[in-house]
Amino acid sequence: MYISETTVRVRYAETDKMSYVYYGNYTHYYEVGRVEALRQLGTSYKEMEDAGIMMPVYTCNLKYLKPALYDDLLVIKTTIKALPTARIVFDYEIYNQKDELINIGTTTLVFIDSKTNKPRVAPDSIINKLKAYF
Repeated sequence: MYISETTVRVRYAETDKMSYVYYGNYTHYYEVGRVEALRQLGTSYKEMEDAGIMMPVYTCNLKYLKPALYDDLLVIKTTIKALPTARIVFDYEIYNQKDELINIGTTTLVFIDSKTNKPRVAPDSIINKLKAYF
């Protein structure tokens, strides 16, 4: 199992009139979590795109437990629980600065060949980097 953590501060533009983070912004936090998880693993979306691989989101599920508020410092814990195949699943837990779990979610992304626009297996570079955690 591979686990990564990164932090973000809630910006004013991400909140509604109640100073709560607007619900749609949690998917942006998930993206930050998975991009940074891959970066911490030693790869990046850019490297994959340059190699002709795209990773569109196939499914996204989330559950709101408590609101995040303007200026909160959030910790995004991103977990990969299984080696990817043609899909990769990311699980997320978001905590506020009081270490309260405020949101959980999962996204499934598909590896796509950018030339054919068809699914393909995960690149060996990602598999090889993740193997050490399984």
